[in-house]
Amino acid sequence: MSDALINGLAGAGGGIIAQLITYPLQTVNTRQQTERDPKEKKKLSTVDQMCQVVKHEGWGRLYGGLAPSLVGTAASQGVYYYFYQIFRDKAVAKALEHKRKGFGDGSVGMLSSLIVAAMAGCVNVLLTNPIWVVVTRMQTYTKASKKSESSQPLTVGDENFLDAVEPPPFGTGHVVQEIFDEGGIFGFWRGVLPTLIMVSNPSMQFMLYETMLKNLKKQRALRKKGDNVVTALEIFLLGALAKLGATVVTYPLLVVKSRLQAKQQKTGDKRHHYEGTLDAILKMIRYEGFNGFYKGMSTKIFQSVLAAAVLFMVKEELVRGTRFLLTRGSVKGARSRPP
Repeated sequence: MSDALINGLAGAGGGIIAQLITYPLQTVNTRQQTERDPKEKKKLSTVDQMCQVVKHEGWGRLYGGLAPSLVGTAASQGVYYYFYQIFRDKAVAKALEHKRKGFGDGSVGMLSSLIVAAMAGCVNVLLTNPIWVVVTRMQTYTKASKKSESSQPLTVGDENFLDAVEPPPFGTGHVVQEIFDEGGIFGFWRGVLPTLIMVSNPSMQFMLYETMLKNLKKQRALRKKGDNVVTALEIFLLGALAKLGATVVTYPLLVVKSRLQAKQQKTGDKRHHYEGTLDAILKMIRYEGFNGFYKGMSTKIFQSVLAAAVLFMVKEELVRGTRFLLTRGSVKGARSRPP
């Protein structure tokens, strides 16, 4: 089994576990990001918002879109780590070639790590963006959405009354059809521009992670005379620190992406409809100010840092365990062969 495939499968497994643990936080955060009214009646904490969702919509809404999200997570992490390892192997080979020619020390530098992560991120975004459009729609759907599309109160005689009280099934198939009806096949790539720009987030994350990990191993090797083993807890902390730094810098782009991918209310209020990335940015600045770009940031930092830390820890343990099993199997196979 190739190293790229091992890393791809381990990344998918780690991503799924991290997603299951942090998904309710992700749902609340997506709703915070897509809230377009700058004059909120009352600021609720993340925990209070989760309680409100459970109270008015049930526990299931905290996990709205979980199935496609797990598929998206597995696909995203698998694609990302697979291509990341392929591109990194090429970067390592190039660095060693330069060393043989008398340039450098044979290691992959910070800039090369950033480029490798960015290339893997672009491939990932282009392949998996449709899944995340579906997930965003399912996370932001509420039982009040039908009612909110009308400025007039609904009565029992109104044709949309039953839909407001008992909304139609809002499963994956329904969402896919809705997105296609609104924008055709290109509707599944809404928000792809800010998402492509946001590859700087995982790129920055991996650059920070690889740099800190490399320095830690180097210091460990110097202190313990060649022993540079990094524990799962240390991987957890390094992953958390790397994600924290990347999230703070790129969060405004994440808000713009969520606004574009969420269902847009077709009302006379211009705040609720965006024609594209630039239009969304200008309207947010005009109607909400720069604070609008940081809605739900505290929730996102907690969710993403926790998810990234769990992902890194689980991935490294899966990679280590898989390599151990493969090595053990090859040794047993060699021993069983007749001389």
